[in-house]
Amino acid sequence: MEQKQIGYTMVGISFLGTAFITSLDALLVDWHIFLPTLVMGILGVTIVKKALRREAHSEGVLTTNLGNIKTSIARIVENLEQLNGKKTSIPPYEIRFEIDKLFREDLNLFADSRRSLGHRYGLQPYAEVMNSFAAGERYLNRVWSASADSYVDEVMLYLDKASEQFIEAKDKLKIIMVKSG
Repeated sequence: MEQKQIGYTMVGISFLGTAFITSLDALLVDWHIFLPTLVMGILGVTIVKKALRREAHSEGVLTTNLGNIKTSIARIVENLEQLNGKKTSIPPYEIRFEIDKLFREDLNLFADSRRSLGHRYGLQPYAEVMNSFAAGERYLNRVWSASADSYVDEVMLYLDKASEQFIEAKDKLKIIMVKSG
């Protein structure tokens, strides 16, 4: 059985065991049985965390996640360029629907994969990319809100700002990947 499954099994048995032990008597808990059962659950959690950490650092996961990061940021930049190009022809209150359609999947994919960036390249490069990415995401959320409220000027202004930030994140990511080989 896989180590992670063993950990989950230990947690489950511990949860059920401690619940059962505490239900036997409303006023007294048999601590000689309760504590070892509780410790088994804590060990199970520790085993699961170690297994998940090992999986997150595995070469296959890192490679897949870094590929996801690269493709998602490229699609975000490309979609922002297209949206910026046709923003005057789309009613401002409709932009939010375009954002949902064009960006949600890639934003989620990037966010789900971002930890691998730190695992592979370190915290400083991770922080540099994420700083620009997070700013771009905030601006994109601002565009969505401005669109919902029909603030035309803000929609136009913050689409440009979001685009600048995502381009910066893409460029920083490219530099980091080239430097590291």
